[in-house]
Amino acid sequence: MSILYDLLDVSIYALIGIILMIAGNFLIDLLIPCHFPTEIKKGNQAVGFLCAGSFIAIGTILKAAIMSPVISEVKESISEGILGSIIYFFIGVIFLGIGYYLVSLFNRKYNLNDEIGNGNTAAGIMVAGIFIGIATIISGVIM
Repeated sequence: MSILYDLLDVSIYALIGIILMIAGNFLIDLLIPCHFPTEIKKGNQAVGFLCAGSFIAIGTILKAAIMSPVISEVKESISEGILGSIIYFFIGVIFLGIGYYLVSLFNRKYNLNDEIGNGNTAAGIMVAGIFIGIATIISGVIM
C-alpha cells in the first residue's frame, strides 16, 4: 500500500511542479517586456534561452523545496510540503525578477530588454545564467 501513496505523492508533486513552472514562465514574461510566445514563433533565440533558464531555475528551486524535508528527516504532510513548495516558488520568482532588474540597473552599456527583444542570443544566455545562478543560491538556502 505504501507504494500507492508514494506514486500518488509523485503524481501530485509532478503536476503541481509543471503548473508552477508554467506560471513562473508567465510571470517572468510579464517582467520582461516582450511576449515570449510571439518571440519564440519568430525564432528569437534570446527568448528561447531565457525561457530555458527560467524553467531550469524554477525546477531547481522546486526540487530543493520538495527534497528539503527528506534531507532534514522532518516528517510533514503532503499539504505542508505542497504549501512549502508554492511559497518557495513565489520567493524564487521574486528573486529572479530582482536579479534581472539589478543587472539591468547596474549595466549601462546596453539595455537587456531591447537586446532580448532584438534577438541577441548573448543577452538571452546571460539572463538564463542569472536565473540559474539565483536558483542555485535559493536552493542552497532551502536545503
